[in-house]
Amino acid sequence: MKSLWNDNEAAQFNDELGLRVYTSRLLGRDPALVLHGGGNTSVKITEKNILGEEEEILYVKGSGWDLERIDRPGFAPVRMTHLLALARLEQLSDPQMVNELKTHTTLASAPTPSVEAILHAVLPHKYVDHTHADAIVTITNTANGLERIQEIYGGSVVIIPYIMPGFDLARDCALRFARDAGPDTVGMVLLNHGIFSFGATAREAYERMIDLVNRAEAYLQRQNAWTLPRPAPAHASAAARRERAALRRTLCDHAGAPLIVSWQDDAKSHAFAQHPHVQRIAQQGPATPDHVIRTKRLPLLGRDVAKYVADYRDYFAQHAAQARAPKTMLDPTPRVILDGDWGLAAVGRSAKDAAIVRDIYDHTIDVILRAEALGGYRALSPRDLFDMEYWDLEQAKLRQGGKPPMFTGEVAVVTGAASGIGKACVESLLARGAAVVGLDLAAAITGLSDKPGYHGIQCDITDAAKLNAALETAVAACGGLDMLILNAGVFPAGCRIEALADAEWRRVMQVNLDANLSLLRETHPLLKCAPRGGRVVFIGSKNVPAPGPGAAAYSASKAALNQLARVAALEWGGDGIRINTLHPNAVFDTGLWTDDVLRARAAHYGLSVDAYKTNNVLKVEVSSRDVAELAAEMCGPLFAKTTGAQLPVDGGNDRVI
Repeated sequence: MKSLWNDNEAAQFNDELGLRVYTSRLLGRDPALVLHGGGNTSVKITEKNILGEEEEILYVKGSGWDLERIDRPGFAPVRMTHLLALARLEQLSDPQMVNELKTHTTLASAPTPSVEAILHAVLPHKYVDHTHADAIVTITNTANGLERIQEIYGGSVVIIPYIMPGFDLARDCALRFARDAGPDTVGMVLLNHGIFSFGATAREAYERMIDLVNRAEAYLQRQNAWTLPRPAPAHASAAARRERAALRRTLCDHAGAPLIVSWQDDAKSHAFAQHPHVQRIAQQGPATPDHVIRTKRLPLLGRDVAKYVADYRDYFAQHAAQARAPKTMLDPTPRVILDGDWGLAAVGRSAKDAAIVRDIYDHTIDVILRAEALGGYRALSPRDLFDMEYWDLEQAKLRQGGKPPMFTGEVAVVTGAASGIGKACVESLLARGAAVVGLDLAAAITGLSDKPGYHGIQCDITDAAKLNAALETAVAACGGLDMLILNAGVFPAGCRIEALADAEWRRVMQVNLDANLSLLRETHPLLKCAPRGGRVVFIGSKNVPAPGPGAAAYSASKAALNQLARVAALEWGGDGIRINTLHPNAVFDTGLWTDDVLRARAAHYGLSVDAYKTNNVLKVEVSSRDVAELAAEMCGPLFAKTTGAQLPVDGGNDRVI
């Protein structure tokens, strides 16, 4: 591990809080130190209040902020005098502590201070850094972790036995630090939890963290427990996409909500899932209790979801009976699945949640295997993990969570997604919380969005092999399919029937009709497994009810597609799949309509370009977004009892009306 400090970068931060921001981001850049919102940093600054009085303020990372992207507003300013007074109390419940922290910040708009604020306050150093460094967690998750930490650091760190974060931890740290810290102390190790470093400057605290973690990594290297063997290429049996979709449906049924199930079929995941001792090493618990909220206490081994849920209920009943306050059981659905044939799956309420679970467990695998090489992995007790999972403060966070977006946990496939209506559909579905797989011939499809829920696949949907490969990729990435937007199509240049070549006719039919039949056939088993019922939206055309001259191939293909949609609505209603169609017209913000084409068509009708764009009953311009928003809504609850419908999106066309 190397220091990322850069004098030129640091020079852009010209005050104490600015440098706190800078080194916090440096810590957050390294996933071996901090993952997805973990870790904590603070700085103590003397400021004048509104009365002109000087007071010492602790700026500590606020709840909900990620160190990699934190900025000045991410630090909550809390009065030090009150924090130190709280530290002298004999007892303080965690909800009371949070209330005291929130009511003694100096800025009403500040985020809720970290629950470790008191701990940061009692450490007699200006800058304090806290991470869950993989190397430290690896060493402390062994039977003789305490002795190993003592061997590595001697008097340079104070060692704290595991205590759940909160007031009790802060008070214990204050007592032990006052008793055990010496002139050479530069850090503090919390067994099974993480490591602290501190210093008089931001750079000193940061580089002490790097040095302390480097010493742990060097120890693991000396013990031949750092470099892990490279796993052999995975020899996995191919998981049919319908099997994966069926497993996702089972998980969703137990969770009572749609879920994203993202499979990792890389060599590392398969090797761990096939490890000869996976039952023992994976069934102890996560590398740090902070991860139990995201990953659950244990992964599911295999695919027996019902047994996992039953075991979790027993685990809850056993420990809830001993809890000081009544507990309501959380969702018992697994968040990590290890399967010898399929590899590793990360399960989440959203694509972002699943990605976080994946990243955490990827590091957990390394921690477990290194701890095994060091003598044997040993996690915290089930009781400690239960207390963390059902911690009052975590329960409060869950209760405060707002209503998720409409399609959270659901998966959509959009064809022709790189531009125009298809691109707008991708944006509308992502905005409603869906994970979206975009298919298109254009290479731009892969970079269409940087949101964690988006997957772009360059694909010719008329090629059966490529289409099936794309669907396999989509189901592996997300677990199944809930919504299908059939948008891909071609609109050839105007051509009268007497001049229409057979090859052109077949090309248009192949894209606009045949490929959609293939998509329907291949996705039907997936849509049947959608927890809220499958939904398909066909992007038709005004040319279905009102064709125009020179568009025989296009009009006939869209008319046939419309009939296909009607038959599908009849046949698939019993499977809970609803099929609806939109008929847009004159959507000019697509690649088909260049400025030259617009001017030529407007001139043909003796209209200006603006008048041509609004040449409909309502005199409005129809955009791709207008069509996409309605397509997304047709997949939502407003249309839950509608199938076989055809709606125009054309501003009103007198020939259609």
